Amino acid sequence: MTNAAALARLPRPLRRHILHFEALIEDAARALSASLPAGSRVLDAGAGECHYAHLFDGHRYIAVDLGIGDPSWNYRRLDCIADLEALPIAGGAFDAAINLVTLEHVRNPARVVAELARAVRPGGTLLMAVPMEWEVHQAPHDYFRYTCHGVRYLLESAGFGEIEIVPAGGFFRLLARRLLGGLQFFPGPLWILAAAAVAVPALLLPFLDALDRERNFTLGYVCLSRKTAVEPGASALP
Repeated sequence: MTNAAALARLPRPLRRHILHFEALIEDAARALSASLPAGSRVLDAGAGECHYAHLFDGHRYIAVDLGIGDPSWNYRRLDCIADLEALPIAGGAFDAAINLVTLEHVRNPARVVAELARAVRPGGTLLMAVPMEWEVHQAPHDYFRYTCHGVRYLLESAGFGEIEIVPAGGFFRLLARRLLGGLQFFPGPLWILAAAAVAVPALLLPFLDALDRERNFTLGYVCLSRKTAVEPGASALP
């Protein structure tokens, strides 16, 4: 049994407790959707299998991805296959954009963030989630990890302001997630024994997370920002 298969069988509250980063991302995407007027134009840049599409019902949701992340994924729900470094989109065409655990997979993150800024109208919103302490995944297309200072620099350099950066827990949530991640190294029946050994500490450790006030140890960050700069030649849509 894989970790993903096992987690999928758990009750939703327990999954949210274990998959804290994913829960934060989903909650942020849902809150963004609720904050937008009906019919708003939303760009999902790096949409993959469009897991967040259902959160934007009632909006004009457009999914873009290069389609090379995982050979087993189904990319048929994408509206456009394109490189995020050169989006085939007019300036200021969207009211909001989301870029969720995708920025680590691009070779030129500054260029991608600049493209997102170009695609969003002045005053529009960007929701971004980036990993900090995470294993290599979707190899060989896995290039970067981000500190809160690094992602703030990228956003500010691209013309985003009103930046809010929320860490996905601290040291103890990170430790719990790493214990669960270690289950992948145990094949067959050994997986069940290993799962039994790590289950209790993995469930209890997050309750100690308040001890890490600095949050310098974290899985990643959820970032919300607003475009404040007008790109040359961009159309300032109402």
